[in-house]
Amino acid sequence: MEEVENEEYNKAGIKRYTRQDNLKRDLKPRHMTMIAIGGTIGTGLFVASGGSFPIGGPGGTLLAFIVSGLILLFVMNSLAEMSTFIPVAGSFNSFAERFVDPALSFAVAYNYWYTWIIISANDIVASGLVMQYWLPKVKPILWNFVVFIIVIALNLFGSRVYGETEFWLALIKVVAIVVFIIVGILVASGIIGGTKYGFKLWSYKKAPFVNGALGFLRVFIISNFSFQGAEIVGITAGESKDPSRSVPRAIRTIFWRILLFYVLTVFLIGLIVPYDDPNLLKSGAANIAYSPLVIVLRIGGIKPAADLMNAVILTSVISASNSGLYLTSRSLYSLSVEGKGPKILGKVNKNGIPVYSLLCCALVIMGFFLISLIGNQTIYSWFVALSGVSGTLSWITIVFTHFRFRRGYILQGYNIDDLPYLAPFYPFGQLFSFILLSFIVLAQGYYTFIGGPFDASGFFQTYIGLPIFFGMWFLYKIIKKSKVIKLKEIDYETENYIYLGFENHRHEKTSFKETLLSFFK
Repeated sequence: MEEVENEEYNKAGIKRYTRQDNLKRDLKPRHMTMIAIGGTIGTGLFVASGGSFPIGGPGGTLLAFIVSGLILLFVMNSLAEMSTFIPVAGSFNSFAERFVDPALSFAVAYNYWYTWIIISANDIVASGLVMQYWLPKVKPILWNFVVFIIVIALNLFGSRVYGETEFWLALIKVVAIVVFIIVGILVASGIIGGTKYGFKLWSYKKAPFVNGALGFLRVFIISNFSFQGAEIVGITAGESKDPSRSVPRAIRTIFWRILLFYVLTVFLIGLIVPYDDPNLLKSGAANIAYSPLVIVLRIGGIKPAADLMNAVILTSVISASNSGLYLTSRSLYSLSVEGKGPKILGKVNKNGIPVYSLLCCALVIMGFFLISLIGNQTIYSWFVALSGVSGTLSWITIVFTHFRFRRGYILQGYNIDDLPYLAPFYPFGQLFSFILLSFIVLAQGYYTFIGGPFDASGFFQTYIGLPIFFGMWFLYKIIKKSKVIKLKEIDYETENYIYLGFENHRHEKTSFKETLLSFFK
């Protein structure tokens, strides 16, 4: 087991950044692209998206996903600019320390780590529910442990096996969505199914905008949570073979592919399925037969649609739990290297795997999914509630950190042309995203106090994550006496792409053939 090298150096008495480049860089460009796509396409699209239509109608749901897609574009471009310049496993958690304040880094990193622990535990629980669709007499907990062991094994083999696994699991989801889109177009146009839908359902009853502005707001909040997970590509930059080339490529493709998949899927569902169809409200892995995608596929004459979609969802939850363990182990490793966690968790083995961090995260995940299965459900719901705002707070941190990154970069006299990736629409995109994401954080629980009696339990469960996040931030500042990093004192040297020996590919022109071939390398 190798000790991580905590190399710190001073310049004019300024504490500089800590090295963490001890992981194996085995992830290929095609791994990066599919990991990014797979990180956001899951049960949120396959099952839970159906619940958006009764709330916002076809028009409100479509508009909400389009606006969320724009936010995704700006957030991911901000992350790409920083991750290609400084490609480390800590990603935006580490950037918050380097460009803003160590206290912010501490708060956002542990919140993000905890969120993915909960997500992984929930997905492992979901795997048992999915398997019950075929084998109802077998106890779900047996399948939970099977999936759990598979996920641990995949992560213990290192980033290359993880990347290859995620590539194929994500490809299954992409193929499923493409097939749905083709069938959906044929059904909506009347070529199959015998009914030409057109935009008839957009003028059905209260459509297209059901519940007006409040309906749109509720779906907008849901759609933003659906897109979260794309930021995983920033963390994988720490194990990418060529981050200054593969990260921008992954970021560019993830936006267009996910926006295309989500928006087209939501649009087609809104054309074919009435917003008040009672089956749309039946969400969750146990109700796969009522997935809006299954409803459309059955109208298109694909009778085994539920079985096929169930198989896709099974790969989806395995992929999500696999990514969750990867993310949490790398986040905990980075925190330990930076002195924000037990030193032993910052060690890597001869294969560059942070094995102690990985096993620690695996044990915590197991504890949570066991609590979910056999513990008090009220207590567990509060555990889940603690992670509610973390993803949105992480996105806010990304755009704010990028704003300071660029300002300090210019102030210190660095050349913009030396950046391996340049985020377009700066600073408008960052300001636009910061305002809307902050609004989401504040407005996400509006339904607990608007339009009906005050729901105290729902209100506190929705907002409990905020005081905990800021409490961690200020507690760290008080104990460690951390200060906001001055722009002129930001460290742009340690572990930047030049320091690590990578090239700047930003000004290279790549043909369509080369881009296509890179997908198979």
